[in-house]
Amino acid sequence: MKIIKPYVEFITPINKEEIYKKIELCGRVCYKTEDKITEDSATKFVSMIMKRGHEAVIEHKSVTVKVVCDRGVSHEIVRHRLASYCQESTRYCNYSNDRFGNELTFIEPCFWSSSSSLMKSWRIMINGCEKLYLKMLESGATPQEARSVLPNSLKTEIIMTMNLREWRHFFRLRCSEAAHPQMREVALMIQKEFIEKLPEIFNA
Repeated sequence: MKIIKPYVEFITPINKEEIYKKIELCGRVCYKTEDKITEDSATKFVSMIMKRGHEAVIEHKSVTVKVVCDRGVSHEIVRHRLASYCQESTRYCNYSNDRFGNELTFIEPCFWSSSSSLMKSWRIMINGCEKLYLKMLESGATPQEARSVLPNSLKTEIIMTMNLREWRHFFRLRCSEAAHPQMREVALMIQKEFIEKLPEIFNA
């Protein structure tokens, strides 16, 4: 059994200059001001359209991120329908195989201290789930049958692609203090990168 913390990995490198130039090229068609495109006009243009609330223009650029989280969080992620997803499949992944280290991997909850009684109870539960899952496979169950005993805490990997407008919507919902703590934990990791790399859009 392995316990890890969630993390994110950007599959699409965030190149501010390339992204902003694309947005400007698309957006200036609305105003027929293509003649005003210069080597350094893109950032100013993006700031202008964000102040005007003309967010349709930023739909022309998408970013892909890999999220390693628990399956409960992934169920919340896929509720965002204006996106594309690929996810690690418990139907086909046999975690008793060598390539998975012959063990299950779980995501550590962020809301309990490591010494709390709740965390100790959680560890007992996931240990039991792993033993039962592996025993079922040994007894002839297929991975898609044995997965019925796997909990939300099981680690999963999900690739998500959203356009920039949908990322803004995602952050409004999932970075809120009202969001599930583990969902918010992951969303804030992603948002931090967007704010650092594309402040005119994600600080707006």
